[in-house]
Amino acid sequence: MTALRTPRLLLHAIDTAEGERIAGRRAGAGDAWADDFPFDGDVIGVTAFLRTTAVHGDQRPFGHYRITRAADGKAIGGIGFKGRPSDGCVEVGYGLSPSARGNGYAAEALTALLSLAAAHGLSRVVADTTADNVASQRTLERAGFHRTGVDGDLHLYEIRLAPEVASAPGVAPAT
Repeated sequence: MTALRTPRLLLHAIDTAEGERIAGRRAGAGDAWADDFPFDGDVIGVTAFLRTTAVHGDQRPFGHYRITRAADGKAIGGIGFKGRPSDGCVEVGYGLSPSARGNGYAAEALTALLSLAAAHGLSRVVADTTADNVASQRTLERAGFHRTGVDGDLHLYEIRLAPEVASAPGVAPAT
């Protein structure tokens, strides 16, 4: 499976060629991007994905996903796993273009990624966000994460996954 569909989004697992276009901010034929995609956070996340892919090869399903709004088919952000799972745990990160923020898209995409992690037998997902990023803290909490601590300027979050999360309503493999 390289794509997930939610009621309003399509999460598409990117490959190296698409990652290079996003990191270089150069849309290719067939790419449909929101006017403010990719934003700096997308470039940072995709660059990390490209470095890891160069060392470890294709990471799907634990790679990086382009978030596309179903209503208009435009790429509006990215979400992904920060490396391979270890001991049943994986870290996630996400970001949306400024024009897409405030609509619940990040929590919706995050819920889809949690379903994917649970479907692959993972029991825990962690994330972090800066102390001043209240919107991201709320996104994590809406997706079921709880804060586990603070490390300097970072607020640390985790969620424990139960097998039933794998069949969360509204999340399905894309066809």
